Amino acid sequence: MFRLIWAASVWTHSILSYAPTNLLFAFTRTRRGLRWGIPAMLLAIPYLLAAYWCVATIEAGGPGWLNLLVLLCAWNTIKLTLNGPITVILLIRARIQEAVARRRARRSEYKQPHEYAEVHP
Repeated sequence: MFRLIWAASVWTHSILSYAPTNLLFAFTRTRRGLRWGIPAMLLAIPYLLAAYWCVATIEAGGPGWLNLLVLLCAWNTIKLTLNGPITVILLIRARIQEAVARRRARRSEYKQPHEYAEVHP
């Protein structure tokens, strides 16, 4: 039983890794994509509107399977909303690390003797 659950979770993970929001997460977690975290938060608005539309349709007598779409849209809204501040924090951390590396490179450059400064007998 445990093996079946494990296999199902691995299969589900492999399928969901290609979901649009997960691809967006993968992109915004790279160094180049960190600056797109805040604009990507704007994609939460259509998901929120879709969830609202599904709830309104369900209340008007729509099919019950729309509840699954409400959960999916709400989950994606939460993920995208939280991803923005997280990417800002990661971007700040990356820029600080880059500044420290540049500063260390400049300091090590000044400590090493230059070739043109050598005196040849």
